[in-house]
Amino acid sequence: MTTDAPTRRDRAAALDAADPLARFRSAFVGSDEVTAYLDGNSLGRPTRASAERLARFATDAWGARLIRGWDEEWYELPLRLGDRVGEVALGAAPGQTFVGDSTTVILYKLVRAALSSPRVAGRDEIVLDSGNFPTDRFVLEGVAREHGATLRWISPDHDGGVTPAQVSALLSERTALVVLSHVAYRSGYVSDAAEITRRAHDAGALALWDLCHSAGAVPVELDAWGADLAAGCTYKYLNGGPGSPAFGYVRADLQGELVQPIQGWMGSDRPFEMGPAYAPHAGVRRFLSGTPAIVGMLAMQDMLDLVGEAGLGAVRAKSVALTRFALELVDDLLVPLGVRVASPRDDERRGSHVTVDHDAFADTLPLLWERGVIPDFRRPNGLRLGLSPLSTSFDEVRLGVEAVRDALVEVTGRDAA
Repeated sequence: MTTDAPTRRDRAAALDAADPLARFRSAFVGSDEVTAYLDGNSLGRPTRASAERLARFATDAWGARLIRGWDEEWYELPLRLGDRVGEVALGAAPGQTFVGDSTTVILYKLVRAALSSPRVAGRDEIVLDSGNFPTDRFVLEGVAREHGATLRWISPDHDGGVTPAQVSALLSERTALVVLSHVAYRSGYVSDAAEITRRAHDAGALALWDLCHSAGAVPVELDAWGADLAAGCTYKYLNGGPGSPAFGYVRADLQGELVQPIQGWMGSDRPFEMGPAYAPHAGVRRFLSGTPAIVGMLAMQDMLDLVGEAGLGAVRAKSVALTRFALELVDDLLVPLGVRVASPRDDERRGSHVTVDHDAFADTLPLLWERGVIPDFRRPNGLRLGLSPLSTSFDEVRLGVEAVRDALVEVTGRDAA
């Protein structure tokens, strides 16, 4: 039976009143145009501190210090910030994470580097899944053509993701690399990264994890997993802003044996000597290429501070509570209209977004945006409710799902339950 609106409001208000992270919502820039922002898994809200930092940078760091900024801070920023990302969001010790380039470019570099490792010499197969984000699939298709490698495809369930058993079924003495997303971009399924990594290693292969939908919302323990490589963006739950540079992780003991394919001056052993030949830096800096996007690295610093202050465990608990409440509302208001849940219902296996499917959602989205409700649409029929734990309230989720119900009724002509 459908819960009445006052009861839903009371339920959301009670959850917000009991939320130990509620105080963090005031740290973000709001908008009078937006009633419910449910797309934090695509682009996080800016923090107020970042808005101030960006303004100060133009006048103080860039305007006043000018080229001196490279010696004073900017040269070290990709590695200093990488260590901070590793500490707060990745479970990675210092010296293994860098920030720079897009996710696509970093994935390409790390995949090519992995295939150069003597640990996988003579192996020519890459395990991946057909449900992964297009970037991952497209990059791997291109690398496979370059190397004459064979792609071995896993086909996950529509509302699930890749399991250890599915990976094991494709592993062999020919497997060089396993490339998967920790959290599936469409369904939000959280894979058992530790177990999949273990099985890849037992087969003699390397494992590379895409952490785009994990970092900052779902606990990641790269060192504890024994992960070899990882990459992820910083504009989702790390709130770095549109197109902020991605991060890459290379386990310490692998760094000296991997050859990255895009050799640039910033990754050389003596960048400012402009020498006649390239020699790689001894550490993780070797995976940098060209001049880093310093301005793009500014905003994420403040979000990392917020996540560090809140603690990733508490952030994850809020994420689970938000998505659980969203599912309650979806079952109550949307399922009776023919909507299908396309995300795991098991809290442990669900990331920080909930996907629901309906053939009318493509027509529904423009109405929602006009009304200040911003979810995300993924073809052919998926609406993603991306809930960024520190900036999203339970009442915002209520307002958003109620608006989806109203728009869907309008588009389809069906009566609300």
